[in-house]
Amino acid sequence: MSVAKDFETTEDVIFPPGDLESNEPPLETYLHLQQMLLLIKCLDWWWRDHDNFFAAGNLSIHYSPRQHKSQDFRGPDFFVVLDTERKPRDSWVVWEEDGKYPNLIIELLSKSTAAIDKGLKKQIYQDIFRTPEYFWFDPRNLEFAGFILLGGTYQPIEPNPQGLLWSQQLSLYLGVHENQLRYFNAEGQLMPTPEEIALSEAEHAEQERQKAERLAAKLRELGIDPDTI
Repeated sequence: MSVAKDFETTEDVIFPPGDLESNEPPLETYLHLQQMLLLIKCLDWWWRDHDNFFAAGNLSIHYSPRQHKSQDFRGPDFFVVLDTERKPRDSWVVWEEDGKYPNLIIELLSKSTAAIDKGLKKQIYQDIFRTPEYFWFDPRNLEFAGFILLGGTYQPIEPNPQGLLWSQQLSLYLGVHENQLRYFNAEGQLMPTPEEIALSEAEHAEQERQKAERLAAKLRELGIDPDTI
């Protein structure tokens, strides 16, 4: 008894030619994704009591003078808009947001985007968006630079002795810490993530518990019941 095949053999499968051209941009690495989420998460936590800003990553900014969403749009890796309503958005549409453009933009460089980020995008952010501050960071080789708009032209932001770059828009420093772009306060202290805060609090609680246990043991050695104190 023979069993009929219910699937095609490899000879029956038609493979597409190998020289097809793709117009889709290459995906960024997991490092880029982690970095983008880190910037959003930390700023959201630091400004958790504020409701007048919008911070997002990899979200389209539509700025067509003709108000066409199919024309003139860019998707920065990270941007912040100040003096606006803090609410979820599927994209940032300039003509629906009182003509507001980002106050700060950060691009995460990659092999496929570095030339555009340093060239065309920088020009657009300077001449069209008029974004006051523009930074770029490469999660692979840690290249980091920042620019401030002065007289209509981006000028490099000079680092402080720690190598940190001051953001007037955020009132925070930006700098590289353990291979990641992080925020620092005006005193140059690292702004922790919510997870780092929770871990620090847990470690502190454990230290206090161990300290109490040592004290109780010492009291017992002296013949004192610590529960009666």
